Amino acid sequence: MYYYPEASDSHQFSKDSLHHQLLQISSKLVNLGLNRGTSGNCSVRFGEHFLITPSGIPIEELSTHDMVEMDFSGRVMNSGKPSSEWRFHKDILKSRKEIQAVVHVHSTFATTLSCLHKEIPPFHYMISVAGGDSVRCAPYALFGSQELSDFALEALTGRSACLLANHGMIALGKSLEHALSVAVEVELLCEQYCHALQTGEPQLLSSKQMNAVLDKFKDYGRWK
Repeated sequence: MYYYPEASDSHQFSKDSLHHQLLQISSKLVNLGLNRGTSGNCSVRFGEHFLITPSGIPIEELSTHDMVEMDFSGRVMNSGKPSSEWRFHKDILKSRKEIQAVVHVHSTFATTLSCLHKEIPPFHYMISVAGGDSVRCAPYALFGSQELSDFALEALTGRSACLLANHGMIALGKSLEHALSVAVEVELLCEQYCHALQTGEPQLLSSKQMNAVLDKFKDYGRWK
């Protein structure tokens, strides 16, 4: 069973510590089967800048020195080439001040549903971990493009996770560990929904029922 830590503000960490956390989370994403090879990427806020994983380096070759620092105009502040998806990382962190970290994965079940252009409806109360009564699916756009970032921002309105059509998933958090925990939970929901669809048409929870869950989550453990 995966351990879900309490969310923590990344401002309390030094740059070296955040570099280490990016490497650690990137390794966990592969070990948990959420990413493979060079797929996926992560970022974390650092003051007026953010740190992001580099482009095209396999996890077994990745080191803390490879992490790229950028400002919110999209300028690279050190050496290195940022992930091709740096635009939606920048735009999310710039527009969502409460968010400290972004995790992007190409996990199996989230990607499966994204290829069907399906959002995840309230078939299970844990949909609330994404901040609402659904996990939306953003329309398809070329990876790394501004269009993809714009679609992602819209799908993430009032949410902490979304699917990207024919692509994967984005998860947000108050820390890298928190964003990882959201990604793990949403991937599990995607797996459960895929299995439910194979059996029949899931019975969905009502708006009233989901609002009651959302209210309860405001004071519930790691999701508060």
